[in-house]
Amino acid sequence: MNIFKTLLLISCLGLFFALPAAGHGDIGQPSSGAKQMAGAKGTFAFKPADWIAAKQTWWKDSDGVAPGVAGCHIGTDEHGVANGRMFGEACLPDGILVESNPGKDVVHVHGNDTGHPDTFDCNAWCVGEGNTTGRCEVAKAPPCEQSARCVCR
Repeated sequence: MNIFKTLLLISCLGLFFALPAAGHGDIGQPSSGAKQMAGAKGTFAFKPADWIAAKQTWWKDSDGVAPGVAGCHIGTDEHGVANGRMFGEACLPDGILVESNPGKDVVHVHGNDTGHPDTFDCNAWCVGEGNTTGRCEVAKAPPCEQSARCVCR
């Protein structure tokens, strides 16, 4: 990855994810959709760049827990009607994929506007899928401007 793409990715991560300064913060157990998948490392708490304090918000994920597919997390009302908020999945600087959840198009709540995405080691996920190697790669996932996915070789 050239230096321009690296800088763009790092700046976009700052826009989409408010991660704790040390690593990925507190890692919890993988979500129910990820726990049986190779490379699943666990979940962590995050707030979107446009975080709304003390508010319950509703979201749906365009791809479910699918590390090989770039997804978009779309803000909705409780009935699933989009409200213009959104963020894509991401590659962290250490190459770990941030994978939103739960299932595809499942409307779900984020208490305090805080989600709990899964993290994946793309190499381990790809090997578990029968490939030789894998890595996290920036990708498009409309309507999100940028997302990410695991790419296997």
